Amino acid sequence: MTAYAELHCHSAYSFLDGASPPDELLAEAHRLGLPALALTDRNGVYGSLAFAHAAQPLGLQAITGAEVTLTDGSHLVLLAETAQGYTNLCRLLTEAHLGAERLDPRLPLPSLEARHDGLIILSGSRRDGLLPRTLENEGLSAARKLAERCKTVFGPDRFFVEIQRNRVRGDLALSRALIDVATDMQLGVLASGNVHYHVRSLHRLHDVMVAIRHRMTLDGSHRVRNPNSEFYLRPLEEVVALFADCPDAVTTTLTIAERCKAFDLTRDLGYTFPDFRGADRAPAPQALAELCHARMKERYPPGSLYQAQAVRRLDEELRLIEHHKLSGFFLVYHDLFDLAREVAADVRRGSRRASGNLLPGRGRGSSVSSIVCYLLGLSHIDPIANKLFLGRFLNETLASVPDIDLDFPREIREELIRRVYTRYGADHAGLVCTFPTYRLRSAVREVGKALDLPLGEIELVAKLADVRADGLSDEMEHLPGFAGRNNAPLWKELCQLAQEIRGLPRHVSQHPGGMIISSRPLIELVPLERAAMEDRVVCQWDKDSCDDARFIKIDFLALGMLSLVEECVELIARRTGTPPDLSRIDFEDPAIYDRICAGDTIGLFQIESRAQIQMIRRSRPRNLEDLAVEVAIVRPGPIVGGAVNPYVRRREEQRRAHAAGKPYEPPVDHPLLRECLAETLGVILYQDQVLQVCQALAGFSSGQAEALRRAMSRRRSRDLMAGFWEEFRAGALARDVPEATAEKVFGQVIAFSEFGFPKSHAAAFGLLAYQSAWLRHYHPVEYYVALFNNQPMGFYSIDALGRDAMRNGIEMRLPDVNVSDVWCTVETSQGNVPQAHGPGSVRIGLGFLRHWSEESATATVEEREKNGAFQSVGDFIRRAPPKLKRSQRPTCQSSSRRVSSNAQPSKPSCGSVAATDLV
Repeated sequence: MTAYAELHCHSAYSFLDGASPPDELLAEAHRLGLPALALTDRNGVYGSLAFAHAAQPLGLQAITGAEVTLTDGSHLVLLAETAQGYTNLCRLLTEAHLGAERLDPRLPLPSLEARHDGLIILSGSRRDGLLPRTLENEGLSAARKLAERCKTVFGPDRFFVEIQRNRVRGDLALSRALIDVATDMQLGVLASGNVHYHVRSLHRLHDVMVAIRHRMTLDGSHRVRNPNSEFYLRPLEEVVALFADCPDAVTTTLTIAERCKAFDLTRDLGYTFPDFRGADRAPAPQALAELCHARMKERYPPGSLYQAQAVRRLDEELRLIEHHKLSGFFLVYHDLFDLAREVAADVRRGSRRASGNLLPGRGRGSSVSSIVCYLLGLSHIDPIANKLFLGRFLNETLASVPDIDLDFPREIREELIRRVYTRYGADHAGLVCTFPTYRLRSAVREVGKALDLPLGEIELVAKLADVRADGLSDEMEHLPGFAGRNNAPLWKELCQLAQEIRGLPRHVSQHPGGMIISSRPLIELVPLERAAMEDRVVCQWDKDSCDDARFIKIDFLALGMLSLVEECVELIARRTGTPPDLSRIDFEDPAIYDRICAGDTIGLFQIESRAQIQMIRRSRPRNLEDLAVEVAIVRPGPIVGGAVNPYVRRREEQRRAHAAGKPYEPPVDHPLLRECLAETLGVILYQDQVLQVCQALAGFSSGQAEALRRAMSRRRSRDLMAGFWEEFRAGALARDVPEATAEKVFGQVIAFSEFGFPKSHAAAFGLLAYQSAWLRHYHPVEYYVALFNNQPMGFYSIDALGRDAMRNGIEMRLPDVNVSDVWCTVETSQGNVPQAHGPGSVRIGLGFLRHWSEESATATVEEREKNGAFQSVGDFIRRAPPKLKRSQRPTCQSSSRRVSSNAQPSKPSCGSVAATDLV
């Protein structure tokens, strides 16, 4: 029987126009015996790289393409035959997005005519395809002229007339008319299915998704929905039967698939790292080694405690880096951090904190475990002294480039991103995208609206979905007034469709800080499109695809606590004349740990939530290592893995044993786990330990451990990690581990699909948590001012933070139009001039008034500074900013005409200008 390749297929990455993820399409294609499958999502290649990688183990050929919308609303299907064709596809998609309104990409046909080398072009689907639409709307003569133009411009070997038979009324007549046009113009004819879901049963979900996309109800969306349920991946025998009168159309699909074998996205992308500074003077491995050895003498002087271990670790890391050809990768990061130093120096220039030895940013995540990162300045945590495990970051079988995350204060981050664009060029740097997916609550709301169910009742069920992710139908039965509805057709369908759409991508969004940098123009590697944020563009791949492509991906993350530290150090320096050096404070100060252990942590970094406070009171940390545990333990991974209560119980047992002068050896599930779990008292708290446990108990090779690491960091990671059970079980049995024990430990392992920290990340955040506690303890007024000025941040409202400040003896002064700045300030009894001694007070800024914008507060302060203090309410109203006069007119609670600045409020929140003490 003749074989067939499906060359027009939409996945969920067509965003509400495809009901199946790429991997499910591939699985069905493999089951049906298709030799090749093209992914042709609307105006993008969002899922293309993941699709190509997922096809390889199935032995299926993945063809890269897209369905492109033209300026008149019609579309064509473009398939990449060669590397040049893929480059042109990326450039054309970028033009379609950047040359039109956001969310409505349109490509001028002349642009395609000018840039079509290496592309195979299909005429499109029956409804919106360029040629079928012309035939139906303008007639046979116009269709022939268009076909002739396409043949002349693209060539008869690159333009194909696409015919579809989805059992829609008029399909047969339309396809035969298209065949006649193709015959007259001597063009090839190709059969396709215009697939939108992998199995027929998902047609109802696709209908609902289309209704959601057009903001319609299901009943009102007939014109924009597919007319039936025939747009699925068909078995070969069905395809042959449908196209029995034109078998060449089926055969042509194989011919095109064979031609497209010339390009494999996983092999032929052509990405290379950008050059590092000094690349013309020395090869990358030599330059990296020289840098590291020079810094080694500073960090680990000869004869120091960790010098010998550091030398061994550095030699091992440099060997691994050279093995993976990553020397240039690390040197580019070194250049970027040098650029961050320049930015930080510019931002801090003229301020007192400029001499405070503040880092421009800090490393986080698994990169903190690398001594190379430590020596290059990308991390501030000593990986040797802290006994950090390297294998989570760098190992023998690394399948993608390592992930280095950097935290910066907000103002430094924004300027740094601009400088990166300037240094590497806008064509060579771009932001990574993300794909927000449907959670059950949002799924219930949107599906319910499409089904035209009552909005109030939809909201009740949506709130229920927050409590119970599974068994929604059963839980709905217990809602007041919902008895019996779980079997009512529409409500039953709501529960079913909400579960089906759950986890599918909703739209494209911007990654919080990920940037990619390339030596080649990015628009030749991946299409770019407008982000929601003005003047920003994102690439069409998320972080997982960028990892698979081995892009240099820099995570420039804005961390509010670092902005707080910057401001707090500046305020301290203004008062005392000298900024504190937070790298040289006493990290074993009992006064700091006493307050932490008492649960007095509101407003501190990472340890302020109610769950953290409860945990701290039980575990009582007394050093930075204990704080790292606190940061890591209240996370879904350890909680789901059942590690929390055993750890707290063993911590208390250890404390009692040490008090009695006895050693303490924590219990473990198997003796093979004793070494890797000793520091966390026999439980798994860190991501690193997941890999160590698999290696120790099941004999995982470095390759298996790397595969598990990648699975742990991906979407749907629980399913991916569960796939390792058989390997884990076999390895454990080979080491005489009982199957029951292996199953118990593996349950703890896959719990980390729910998110957990590597130890290196917890150590970095634990250090910052301590530094925030130190600043609050010894410089409370400056700390609270900086805390208020850098909201939103953390778990608590500014009102709650203000009450906590007063509980700690800080005087809060309400906003005063004659004293307050825009933001909160440090103030003493002499006004807002800081004194070298004395605690001072917090003066609330005008920008914190309810209904006042920052612009209104700024204008008020500028008016006061320019023309003097406000003398009365009338004077204030006359001189108030115009916008404030129009929409935010102050109200006064007294007829007195004087200005007061000595109020002693009971709390810092305020609701109107009356609270400024202008009375």
